[in-house]
Amino acid sequence: MTRQEVRASSALASVFALRMLGLFMLSPVFALYARGLEGGDNAVMVGLALGMFSLVQAFFQIPFGMASDRFGRKPVILIGLALFVAGALICAFAHSLLWIMIGRGIQGLGAISAAITALVADSTREQHRTKAMAMIGGSIGLTFALAMVLSPVMYQGMGMAAMFGLTAVLGIGAMALVKWIVPDVEAVKSERVPFRTVLMLPELMRLNAGVFVLHFAQMAMFVVLPAALVHVADIPVASHWKIYLPVMLVSFVAMLPAIFVGEKYGKMKPVFLGAIALLLVSQIGFWLGMQHGLLLITFLFVFFIAFNTLEASQPSLVSRLAPPAAKGAALGVYNTMQALGIAAGAASGGLLTQYVNSQAVFALCAGLTLIWLIIAASMPEIARRSKAAAQA
Repeated sequence: MTRQEVRASSALASVFALRMLGLFMLSPVFALYARGLEGGDNAVMVGLALGMFSLVQAFFQIPFGMASDRFGRKPVILIGLALFVAGALICAFAHSLLWIMIGRGIQGLGAISAAITALVADSTREQHRTKAMAMIGGSIGLTFALAMVLSPVMYQGMGMAAMFGLTAVLGIGAMALVKWIVPDVEAVKSERVPFRTVLMLPELMRLNAGVFVLHFAQMAMFVVLPAALVHVADIPVASHWKIYLPVMLVSFVAMLPAIFVGEKYGKMKPVFLGAIALLLVSQIGFWLGMQHGLLLITFLFVFFIAFNTLEASQPSLVSRLAPPAAKGAALGVYNTMQALGIAAGAASGGLLTQYVNSQAVFALCAGLTLIWLIIAASMPEIARRSKAAAQA
């Protein structure tokens, strides 16, 4: 990678990390905080307030992605971050659950994931793009693990209002990175592409289905896994970060050789299929090994190798297969399907756990992953573009 590619990738990965750190820190302690707010005795409203950010994001990823194609990446990202900061400040001064919901909704309006990943694609050559996406995926994963460690300590030490304020400060820091550190990239000059064309491209449809399944499995799994770690592995909730942090670190390092080799030799399709197969193995392993603590931790490691590899490779593939003038729109659809997968996975995991059993969650995820593997195997365009990038 050139110096400018490294600078753009690392800066945009930092933008993602700063934005997500504040969000991740809220999740473990929000329900406890909400009990003291007006309306906080309604569990449904508490859940809606917590999920409002992702719900609104699902509706606005496509408009923001399309806007970034038309008006430029940086202006759209800065507007999205400004909304994120404004929403965080509303939450910081809120005294009722309703105003928390309004603030979280305004934060969600700044749906800039597609615009950021499109800017990464604009700033890197195809043969290095998956590495750049891996930097973003790694930053999000490490931020999640760090947030799990910091969240309870910060909540006890400074309170939720100050944590919302810190989220706003982190958002301002992200704006500064975009404004002054992320390199400017010349806009792509090509004819505009109808949105219907982007939506109906078969290769993109398969990748969009894939990210839905990936995040469905992730959220469904985490409905079940924390309780299993407590009751089966005898690990208290307060110590779960001691599992998540090393698993995230080691799995991220473990997936890098496959990414590097795949890009260098034009073998991204085998890497892609291998990661889906690993995801399938992890779900079958959880399904059959629910009563064994060591197996749970082992398959958690397998899951995150697969997850990190797919989180790096899929956005890269979308940016390669999308029409050049519609990368933002294509990544908007991709991120929308990701958000819908998160929502559907959480809901399905809860329903199956409540009315069937926890093993049914992993059985469903294994079945969906198997279907995804079969679909992905019939994607010749991935192999062709991977070889072309390697030759370049």
